[in-house]
Amino acid sequence: MISTIDMKMMRYINLFERVSRVSTRHCFVYNNTIIFVVPKPLMSKAVGKDGKNMKKIGEILRKKIKVVPMVTGEEGLGDFVKSVVEPVTFNKAELKDNSVVISAGRQSKAALIGRGRLREKELGEILKNFFKIRGLRIV
Repeated sequence: MISTIDMKMMRYINLFERVSRVSTRHCFVYNNTIIFVVPKPLMSKAVGKDGKNMKKIGEILRKKIKVVPMVTGEEGLGDFVKSVVEPVTFNKAELKDNSVVISAGRQSKAALIGRGRLREKELGEILKNFFKIRGLRIV
Protein backbone atom coordinates (compact mmCIF):
# COMPACT_ATOMS: atom_id res chain seq x y z
CA MET A 1 0.00 0.00 0.00
CA ILE A 2 0.99 3.66 -0.18
CA SER A 3 3.93 4.26 2.11
CA THR A 4 4.06 8.07 2.42
CA ILE A 5 1.38 10.72 2.22
CA ASP A 6 2.19 14.36 1.52
CA MET A 7 0.37 17.26 3.20
CA LYS A 8 -1.99 17.86 0.28
CA MET A 9 -3.19 14.25 0.29
CA MET A 10 -3.53 14.35 4.06
CA ARG A 11 -5.81 17.38 3.77
CA TYR A 12 -7.89 15.58 1.13
CA ILE A 13 -8.22 12.53 3.38
CA ASN A 14 -9.20 14.65 6.40
CA LEU A 15 -11.86 16.48 4.39
CA PHE A 16 -13.19 13.18 3.01
CA GLU A 17 -13.41 11.69 6.51
CA ARG A 18 -15.16 14.78 7.92
CA VAL A 19 -17.76 14.91 5.16
CA SER A 20 -18.46 11.20 4.63
CA ARG A 21 -17.64 9.88 8.12
CA VAL A 22 -15.74 6.99 6.51
CA SER A 23 -12.12 6.42 7.47
CA THR A 24 -9.57 5.82 4.72
CA ARG A 25 -5.80 5.87 4.44
CA HIS A 26 -5.53 5.81 0.67
CA CYS A 27 -5.91 8.74 -1.67
CA PHE A 28 -4.24 9.49 -5.00
CA VAL A 29 -4.67 11.56 -8.14
CA TYR A 30 -5.25 9.98 -11.55
CA ASN A 31 -6.20 11.98 -14.66
CA ASN A 32 -6.94 15.14 -12.62
CA THR A 33 -9.41 13.18 -10.47
CA ILE A 34 -8.92 12.66 -6.75
CA ILE A 35 -9.58 9.01 -5.98
CA PHE A 36 -10.31 7.70 -2.49
CA VAL A 37 -10.01 3.98 -1.72
CA VAL A 38 -12.48 2.70 0.89
CA PRO A 39 -13.54 -0.77 2.09
CA LYS A 40 -16.26 -2.24 -0.12
CA PRO A 41 -18.96 -2.46 2.61
CA LEU A 42 -18.59 1.31 3.25
CA MET A 43 -18.84 2.42 -0.39
CA SER A 44 -22.47 3.57 -0.21
CA LYS A 45 -21.87 5.46 3.04
CA ALA A 46 -18.83 7.18 1.53
CA VAL A 47 -20.70 8.29 -1.59
CA GLY A 48 -23.78 9.37 0.37
CA LYS A 49 -27.40 9.47 -0.65
CA ASP A 50 -27.64 10.55 -4.31
CA GLY A 51 -23.87 11.23 -4.30
CA LYS A 52 -24.31 14.06 -1.80
CA ASN A 53 -20.91 13.57 -0.12
CA MET A 54 -19.00 13.42 -3.40
CA LYS A 55 -20.73 16.55 -4.71
CA LYS A 56 -19.90 18.44 -1.52
CA ILE A 57 -16.23 17.42 -1.56
CA GLY A 58 -16.03 18.22 -5.29
CA GLU A 59 -17.46 21.69 -4.72
CA ILE A 60 -15.07 22.41 -1.87
CA LEU A 61 -11.96 21.21 -3.75
CA ARG A 62 -13.21 22.22 -7.23
CA LYS A 63 -12.01 18.88 -8.60
CA LYS A 64 -13.54 15.61 -9.77
CA ILE A 65 -13.89 13.04 -7.01
CA LYS A 66 -14.16 9.26 -7.30
CA VAL A 67 -14.47 6.49 -4.71
CA VAL A 68 -13.22 2.99 -5.52
CA PRO A 69 -13.42 -0.21 -3.44
CA MET A 70 -10.33 -1.52 -1.70
CA VAL A 71 -8.93 -4.82 -2.98
CA THR A 72 -6.47 -7.19 -1.38
CA GLY A 73 -4.05 -9.38 -3.25
CA GLU A 74 -3.46 -9.78 -6.96
CA GLU A 75 -6.82 -11.47 -7.66
CA GLY A 76 -8.64 -8.13 -7.49
CA LEU A 77 -6.07 -6.30 -9.59
CA GLY A 78 -8.19 -6.19 -12.75
CA ASP A 79 -11.23 -4.86 -10.91
CA PHE A 80 -9.14 -2.21 -9.16
CA VAL A 81 -7.59 -1.00 -12.43
CA LYS A 82 -11.03 -1.04 -14.11
CA SER A 83 -12.54 1.13 -11.37
CA VAL A 84 -9.61 3.59 -11.42
CA VAL A 85 -9.51 4.14 -15.21
CA GLU A 86 -13.29 4.15 -15.69
CA PRO A 87 -14.88 5.28 -18.15
CA VAL A 88 -12.02 3.92 -20.31
CA THR A 89 -12.52 0.21 -20.94
CA PHE A 90 -10.01 -2.53 -21.65
CA ASN A 91 -10.14 -6.24 -22.43
CA LYS A 92 -8.13 -7.69 -19.54
CA ALA A 93 -5.40 -6.99 -17.01
CA GLU A 94 -3.09 -9.78 -15.96
CA LEU A 95 0.00 -10.16 -13.83
CA LYS A 96 3.11 -11.54 -15.56
CA ASP A 97 6.54 -11.60 -13.92
CA ASN A 98 5.66 -8.91 -11.34
CA SER A 99 4.45 -6.64 -14.15
CA VAL A 100 0.89 -5.78 -15.16
CA VAL A 101 -0.10 -6.28 -18.80
CA ILE A 102 -3.28 -4.48 -19.89
CA SER A 103 -4.69 -5.43 -23.28
CA ALA A 104 -6.99 -2.88 -24.85
CA GLY A 105 -8.34 -1.76 -28.20
CA ARG A 106 -6.79 1.03 -30.22
CA GLN A 107 -8.83 3.95 -28.78
CA SER A 108 -8.73 2.63 -25.24
CA LYS A 109 -5.00 2.08 -25.52
CA ALA A 110 -4.50 5.72 -26.52
CA ALA A 111 -6.67 6.88 -23.61
CA LEU A 112 -4.79 4.68 -21.13
CA ILE A 113 -1.38 5.92 -22.31
CA GLY A 114 -2.28 9.60 -22.56
CA ARG A 115 -0.36 12.50 -24.05
CA GLY A 116 3.32 12.16 -23.28
CA ARG A 117 2.62 8.85 -21.51
CA LEU A 118 1.33 10.83 -18.52
CA ARG A 119 -1.61 8.56 -17.63
CA GLU A 120 0.50 5.46 -18.08
CA LYS A 121 3.09 6.83 -15.64
CA GLU A 122 0.36 7.78 -13.13
CA LEU A 123 -1.25 4.34 -13.31
CA GLY A 124 2.15 2.62 -13.04
CA GLU A 125 2.94 4.64 -9.90
CA ILE A 126 -0.45 3.78 -8.37
CA LEU A 127 0.04 0.05 -9.05
CA LYS A 128 3.58 0.21 -7.67
CA ASN A 129 2.33 1.78 -4.43
CA PHE A 130 -0.69 -0.48 -3.96
CA PHE A 131 0.48 -3.86 -5.20
CA LYS A 132 4.31 -3.55 -5.19
CA ILE A 133 4.36 -4.14 -8.96
CA ARG A 134 7.48 -3.18 -10.89
CA GLY A 135 6.10 -2.37 -14.31
CA LEU A 136 3.08 -1.66 -16.48
CA ARG A 137 2.61 -2.52 -20.15
CA ILE A 138 -0.35 -1.54 -22.28
CA VAL A 139 -0.81 -3.65 -25.42
